[in-house]
Amino acid sequence: MDLGLTGKRAIVTGGTRGIGRAITEQLVTEGCSVALCARNADEVAERVAALQKLSPAGTSVTGAAVDVANTALIGSWINSVADDFGGLDITIANVSALSGAPDEDSWRLGMEIDMLGTVRTVEAAMPHLENSECGSIVAVSSTAALEAFSGPRPYNAIKAAVINYISNIATVSAPKQVRANTISPGTVYFDSGVWGDRRREQPDIYDKALALNPLGRMGTPAEVANAVVFIASPAASFITGANLVVDGGFTRRVQY
Repeated sequence: MDLGLTGKRAIVTGGTRGIGRAITEQLVTEGCSVALCARNADEVAERVAALQKLSPAGTSVTGAAVDVANTALIGSWINSVADDFGGLDITIANVSALSGAPDEDSWRLGMEIDMLGTVRTVEAAMPHLENSECGSIVAVSSTAALEAFSGPRPYNAIKAAVINYISNIATVSAPKQVRANTISPGTVYFDSGVWGDRRREQPDIYDKALALNPLGRMGTPAEVANAVVFIASPAASFITGANLVVDGGFTRRVQY
């Protein structure tokens, strides 16, 4: 299937590790110009250099150290990327604070990064997306937003709020021909990620989570990235306001 991404222009927040890293690679190999950000400048530089080796002729790969908690900085970066690329077609909000502790500091951090970071990214990108022929927004949520488990945690509640926010963005942006969707991954394993840490440090918790996967394994960042890139692409041009669950059957709810 041709996703129609050749020549498109995309930004990805949190693009240096795990799912974000896989998303940037998929977009580049599909022919997109990609701008990525993360807080660590060295990791951004490493990722940009690696992607530039993969990028087809006529595409660009750029990156910057940007904290999505800084409204002015995220806005100026997105405007700069749009100027450099001559526009913007795709915006992927992927950053997460992974706030799991049930304390006020974790709630504030999750709200600042996961929720307001998504809002800041979307609001800064929207004027540029409205000028695109295929404007698309994708925010990465989580199956933690869909079922009650692990008790009341900031991460679960705030990821649910992200789905609600993007669903409403889809409604108001549809007349402007900008689509907006979320992706909710289940348990995704990579060595430097949450489940990699738990496999090493909390093997009992890791084994219990693994056992809940009907496919007998956790997902990979590339498998989630495949879904993100598809739903962001012109090939999904009639999909908006959706939350696509990518969890290998981890959640047991009936989806309507």
